[in-house]
Amino acid sequence: MLPVTKPVSFLLLAFAVVSLGACSLFEPQPTVPAKPAYTPPAYDLVAAIRAAGAHEKSVIDVNPLRDAGVAGLQDAAKSDEQAGRYADAAAKLDQALKLSPNSPDLLQDRAEIAVRMKDYPMAERLAHQSWSLGPKLGPLCARNWQTVVEMRLQQNDQAGAETARKWVQQCHKPGQPRY
Repeated sequence: MLPVTKPVSFLLLAFAVVSLGACSLFEPQPTVPAKPAYTPPAYDLVAAIRAAGAHEKSVIDVNPLRDAGVAGLQDAAKSDEQAGRYADAAAKLDQALKLSPNSPDLLQDRAEIAVRMKDYPMAERLAHQSWSLGPKLGPLCARNWQTVVEMRLQQNDQAGAETARKWVQQCHKPGQPRY
């Protein structure tokens, strides 16, 4: 056997330490629970939004006068939506918004088409814009805030959805009881 010198023994010791350390690289690592995969809701988001407006029986319901050209575009957009042509509906509503840019009901209709197109950030932004320009009471208000509820649920933001639900409730203005 050959004599082992100090530098060689140091190298052998360093090699042994590195080899043992490398073995720990292949040990199974503790598993971190994966986030649950996104599952789309089992209900129609836009139907839920519109139902919030339909169920709102507030004493206040503002229906603005509509320009004939804007009304025609809005009707054509509804037909496109019913036929599943969401991009065409969006284009018609965008055209109507050029004619009437501060129309809260047009903004909400466009938000709902954005939901259909799965453009959730745009839908929430348009719903907020509609609310800020709208009456802040009644069916349109309820649709605005229900849009925010649904968009927050899509982001798995339970706290934000709960806050928005409270705003939906604030859209109701009860009438005076009459005997």
